[in-house]
Amino acid sequence: MSLPDSDDDRAFKDLNVVGMLHQFWEQKQVKGMMMETDNLVYESIPSPGPPFICYVTLPGGSCFGNFKYCYSKAEARRDAARIALMNSTFNELPCRRITPEFISRSVKEAVSTTSGNIADASDPGTSIGAYCLMLELNTGKTMLEFQEIMTVFQLLHWNGTLKAFREMRCSRQDVIHYYSQQHLDERTRSHMALDWLHKEQQSFGLLSQELQLAMKELGEARRTGRELRFYKEKKEILSLALSHANAEDLESYQSEAMSWREETEFEYTQEGHCLEGNMTDPSEHCQFHSQESDRESVE
Repeated sequence: MSLPDSDDDRAFKDLNVVGMLHQFWEQKQVKGMMMETDNLVYESIPSPGPPFICYVTLPGGSCFGNFKYCYSKAEARRDAARIALMNSTFNELPCRRITPEFISRSVKEAVSTTSGNIADASDPGTSIGAYCLMLELNTGKTMLEFQEIMTVFQLLHWNGTLKAFREMRCSRQDVIHYYSQQHLDERTRSHMALDWLHKEQQSFGLLSQELQLAMKELGEARRTGRELRFYKEKKEILSLALSHANAEDLESYQSEAMSWREETEFEYTQEGHCLEGNMTDPSEHCQFHSQESDRESVE
């Protein structure tokens, strides 16, 4: 039996929040602030009954889900749109755009929470310097746009790719420059899924355990109104890997993914110049700002 709607719920129904979210991003497209090919994407999770779950992915990749316990698919869709609209409009505020003043303030806050010092900001070889460099590369962008780029580095850290670059003694600055230009697509996901397939071969059952953990983290993040791209990508990468875990699928999948890996590594060697240096994870201090961004999300 459904619970009665609150006054706020009825207000959002009357406002047609799904239509408002579409109109908001349509206006940004008309103003030339986004690619014309970008669209809103809704994804309803199959379920025989409540609670129903819906995700909405914004142009650029930021993702939000329904915050409430929803008794229908339509209600879940409205609630996901409500969270996405509130964060989209909040993201337009001047305080949400990366400026030189914003960078200076953020770096000082990062220094205050670590053992680094402010002089490290000019050295990309340090964690503070890497964080400063990433902010500088994204000057003028909003926090949602920055979070979309940060998701790439979060996944690289989670997947073990950054550790591999560190062991190769790659320059942190070059890695940041290279991957700041990369986007999450099917080939990137396939590459990461292959890495997890290799880990599964070394430790049987690891994929299932990691997938359960990823689904738990995604649910917890959704219920707190956070931006969900990182958590959702983890779940999808692990699900993809698990779907190819049987021996018949693995050989052909490895061949295709390894071809992509060789091509990507060649591109990085040519463009990124793997150099001597002590490269540690750039997400160490970039994560600092990501967490602050989550706290500022409108729930």
